[in-house]
Amino acid sequence: MWHRTIAAVLFLLNSLGHSLAGFPNQINIGGLFMRSTVQEHSAFRFAVQLYNTNQNVTEKPFHLNYNVDNLESSNSFSVTHAFCSQFSRGVYAIFGFYDRKSMNTLTSFCGALHTSFITPSFPIDADVQFVIQMRPSLRGAVLSLLDHYKWEKFVYLYDTDRGFAILQAIMESAVANNWQVTARSVGNIVDPTEYRPPLQLEVFVISESSCFLMFSVLLEGNLTHSVSSSANLGYHYILANLGFSNMSLDRVFSGGANITGFQIISPDSPIVQQFLQRWERLDEREFPEAKNTPLKYTSALTHDAILVIAEAFRYLRRQRVDVSRRGSAGDCLANPAVPWSQGIDIERALKMVQVQGMTGNIQFDTFGRRSNYTIDVYEMKPSGPRKIGYWNEYEKFVYIMDQQVTNESSSVENRTIVVTTIMEAPYVMYKKNYMQMEGNDRYEGYCVDLASEIAKHVGIKYKLSIVPDGKYGARDPETKTWNGMVGELVYGRADIAVAPLTITLVREEVIDFSKPFMSLGISIMIKKPQKSKPGVFSFLDPLAYEIWMCIVFAYIGVSVVLFLVSRFSPYEWHLDENDEAKDPQSPPDPPNDFGIFNSLWFSLGAFMQQGCDISPRSLSGRIVGGVWWFFTLIIISSYTANLAAFLTVERMVSPIESAEDLAKQTEIAYGTLDSGSTKEFFRRSKIAVYEKMWSYMKSAEPSVFAKTTPDGVSRVRKSKGKFAFLLESTMNEYIEQRKPCDTMKVGGNLDSKGYGVATPKGSALRNAVNLAVLKLNEQGLLDKLKNKWWYDKGECGSGGGDSKDKTSALSLSNVAGVFYILVGGLGLAMTVALIEFCYKSRQETKRLKLAKNAQNFKPAPPANTQNFATAALCHQFCS
Repeated sequence: MWHRTIAAVLFLLNSLGHSLAGFPNQINIGGLFMRSTVQEHSAFRFAVQLYNTNQNVTEKPFHLNYNVDNLESSNSFSVTHAFCSQFSRGVYAIFGFYDRKSMNTLTSFCGALHTSFITPSFPIDADVQFVIQMRPSLRGAVLSLLDHYKWEKFVYLYDTDRGFAILQAIMESAVANNWQVTARSVGNIVDPTEYRPPLQLEVFVISESSCFLMFSVLLEGNLTHSVSSSANLGYHYILANLGFSNMSLDRVFSGGANITGFQIISPDSPIVQQFLQRWERLDEREFPEAKNTPLKYTSALTHDAILVIAEAFRYLRRQRVDVSRRGSAGDCLANPAVPWSQGIDIERALKMVQVQGMTGNIQFDTFGRRSNYTIDVYEMKPSGPRKIGYWNEYEKFVYIMDQQVTNESSSVENRTIVVTTIMEAPYVMYKKNYMQMEGNDRYEGYCVDLASEIAKHVGIKYKLSIVPDGKYGARDPETKTWNGMVGELVYGRADIAVAPLTITLVREEVIDFSKPFMSLGISIMIKKPQKSKPGVFSFLDPLAYEIWMCIVFAYIGVSVVLFLVSRFSPYEWHLDENDEAKDPQSPPDPPNDFGIFNSLWFSLGAFMQQGCDISPRSLSGRIVGGVWWFFTLIIISSYTANLAAFLTVERMVSPIESAEDLAKQTEIAYGTLDSGSTKEFFRRSKIAVYEKMWSYMKSAEPSVFAKTTPDGVSRVRKSKGKFAFLLESTMNEYIEQRKPCDTMKVGGNLDSKGYGVATPKGSALRNAVNLAVLKLNEQGLLDKLKNKWWYDKGECGSGGGDSKDKTSALSLSNVAGVFYILVGGLGLAMTVALIEFCYKSRQETKRLKLAKNAQNFKPAPPANTQNFATAALCHQFCS
C-alpha cells in the first residue's frame, strides 16, 4: 500500500518536473525591420533590455533573446528569405513591420506555419489569424469627429490598403447623414511630392462647387507637404495619424489651416515619463535616434509589443504549457506546410494579454485587433498641439476644451501678457524723453491708452512689444507664412495685438478679432495744391467768362431792339405842329431821342444802376427797358454776392477729386502701403475702377508701394503733386493735421472697414477683450481718445490748414484791375475828346472855305460870331 502511494507521489513529482522542465529559460523572438525604422529598432532592443534587467524575482525568470533581420527592400523575395531564416532559428514569435507589398506574404506564412507576428504597422481590415496588431483602428474616432464638427461636404484622401476600410465606414454614414463626400485614392503615388497635384485639382473642383470645408485623411506624415500647398484656402484638415505631436506642421498651420489629429501616447502617463527618462540617457552610438529626436508612436508601440510578448510567455509559464521546440524547426517552404504545434497556444496567450503600456490599455479581440483603447484628440494652436478631447469605444468623442479654456483664463491673471503693436503715429509713439524710461512708460499714443484701458477692464498685466519687422501682417504666397503682428499671434510670440490692424477675411481665418474700436475706409492723399493768388482782373471771377460774353451780347441786343422799337413806334417821334412856330435861328430838337448811340447809353446806364436823362415814352420801349432792368438786377445782385468771397479768399484747385480721376489719368502716380489690407483690397477687388488701378500699381516702375506709411507720405510731399498715396482715412486725417500742413484728403472713402483688437485662435482673452472694447465704446472713451490724439494735438488748426485761409482785408492786388479800368477809361475819354475836337475843327474849316467862295456870287448871310471865332481857333490849332 505504501509502495503504491510513494509511487504515485513520485510519478506526480516526476510529471511536474517534466512540465517545468518543458518551459525554456530562453525565449527567442525574431525581428524584421525596414531600412527606415531606425528608431523602432533601437526601441525594440531597449525594451528587451529593460525586461531582462527588471524581472520580478519572486518568479522564476526567463530571458528574451532576439534575432534581427534588416530588410533593404520590402519585395516578396527578401521578406520570404528573412521570415524563413527566423523560422529556421526556432523563434517563438516574430516582431516586425510590413507594408502593402509584404503584407500578404507575411500573413500567408504566419497562417501556414502557425507563427505569431506582432506588428505596429497599419491594421489589416481582413480577419487574419496569427497576426497581433498593436496599432488601433481610427475608424470610430474619425466618424465621431465628423459628427462633432457637423460637416456635410468634405474630401477624403486615402491609401488603397490603409484607408479603404475607413472609407467604407464613411460611405455608409454618408448615406444615412446625407453627406457629400469626394474620395480620391493616392495609394499608387510613391514620391511624397507627387501628392500635390491631385490635392490641388481636388481643391479647385471643391472651390467651384462652393464647398467651404475640406476633410483630408492623410495616413502618413509625408503628406504634410500637400496640405501646406493648399493651406492658404483656410480649410480644416483631419490627419488620421496616431502621432500628431510629432508631425512637422509649422508650414501648414502658418498657412491658416485648421488641423485636427490623434495621439496615442499620453505625455502625462507615468510609464511614458519613466521610459523617456531612461531613453534620453542612452548612448546614441548603441541606440541610434534615442537622443534629441522625438519619440515616434511606432517606437512606443514597439516597446508595448515587447511587454505583450513577455506577459504572454509569463502566462504560459504559469499555466505550465510546454512550448519548447525540440529538434529541427522544419522547412518553411515545405509543400505541404508543416505548422508548429505550439503556435496556437502562443497565439491564444498573446490575444489574452491585458497590460498597461505607453499607448494606454493594451487588449485584443479574437482576431488580434486592439480593443478597449483610448485615443487623444489634438488641435494645432499657436502655442503648439493642444488636447481638445479623447475618444474610446464606450464614450465616443468627449470634448474637454471648454474646461481647459476656463483653467487658462484663470491663469492669465498670474502672468504678464505680451501685447504686440506697431510704431505708427498717433497710435504708438516714443515719448520725448523715452531713453530715460523703461517698459510701457516709453510709449504714448492712441493704442497705448487703449491697451491701458483694456488691461484695467480685463484685469491683466501687460508688456508692450513693437513688432520686429514693422509690418501689420500678410501671408507670403510662396511660403504660406505670416509676417507682422498677425505672425506674432499665429506663432505664439504675442497674446494680444492692439494696433491699427484692419479686420479682414484672411486674417480672421487665423486669428480672432474683437468688435471694431474704430471705423474707417481707404482714402486718397495728395499734396495740397498751391493757393491761387487773385489776378489783376480777379473781380471778373464771380461770373464765368461765358456769362460775361452773354451779358455783352445781351447789352448789344437790348440796345438794338430798343433802337428798332423806337423807330417803329410813333410815340417816340417829336412831330408837333408847334415846331414850325419856333425860332428858325434855334437848332431844332431831334425828332427821335433813341438813336443807336442813345440806345446804347440807356442800356449801359441801366446796367450800371445809374439811369439816364432820356427814357422811352412808348409802351414797347418801356417793356424793353423793364425786362432789361430786371435782368440787370439779378445779374448785379449775383455778382455782388460772390464778389467778396472771390476777392478775399485764396482758392485751391485740386487736380484729383476721386478714385475715378486717378484711374483715368497717367500723369499722377499712385500707390499703397506694402503688406497691408489696402493692398489686399485692390488685389482682390472686382470693381472695374479698382481693378484698373491695381493693374497699374502692380506693374508700375519704379514701384509705387511704400514700405511704411511715413515713406508714402514723404513721397507725396516730395513729388510736387505727381504722386497720390492710398491709405486709411484715419491716418490721412491725422497727417493732414500735422506740420508742414501740405497734404490733404480728397474725395470720399473707397470702402468701409474697422480696426479690431486681435488675439490668437482659441485664446482665453478673446471674450474679455471683446467686452472691454464694447464697454469703452458705450462710455464714449474711444471718441475722446480720437479727439485727443487727432484734433486736440493738431498743428494745422481746426480746418486742417493754416489760419491765413480766414477772410482778411482787401489788398491792392485784389482790386488793381478796377483802377486800371478807371485810368484806362480816363485816358480813352481824353483821346476820344481830342479826336472829336480835331474832327469838328476840320469840318468847320471846310464849311468856312465854302462860305467864302459863295460871297463872290451873292451877299453873304449874317455871320455867326461864335462860329467864326471857333473856326479861327481850329484853323490856328490844326494848321
